[in-house]
Amino acid sequence: MRKTHYIPVTADVPGAASGANCALIRRTIRTALSAEGVTLPCEVDVLLTDDDGIHQINRDMRQVDRPTDVLSFPEFGLAPGQHPGPGDADPGTGLIPLGDMVLSMERVSAQAKEFGHSKRRELAYLVTHSVLHLLGYDHLDEGPMKAQMRGREEAIMALLGLER
Repeated sequence: MRKTHYIPVTADVPGAASGANCALIRRTIRTALSAEGVTLPCEVDVLLTDDDGIHQINRDMRQVDRPTDVLSFPEFGLAPGQHPGPGDADPGTGLIPLGDMVLSMERVSAQAKEFGHSKRRELAYLVTHSVLHLLGYDHLDEGPMKAQMRGREEAIMALLGLER
């Protein structure tokens, strides 16, 4: 079994998969998985796109006719704090396929400006947010589930040195 996570990052927009972006994405995913107690080797596939690309995926996969900042497609129906086990690993790779995330780099830039912080912080926040979705967290209500997810996001951002 492999001892590290496999995190392929692809892009369908020029320049999005720069070395700095890929390094930050991989570090953020590894930090979030560690913070959540996920110790088994996992695979998370990442696509960097623009608003048009994420809009199309949103329309095709979720029947939502608008762009968004990030989409998460979990492999498992986990609850917060629940982890996949060794039996969930792909026999060929030994990796647990947690799922896919898609990020709009246009939204990263726009939201960084809107919220008054760096693109680096916004990218790490959206990646953290997506990893938590892959691990069963949700924020559809305005109550305890959302508060729990927000608390975990802030804790992970602090571990990355990117807190507010």
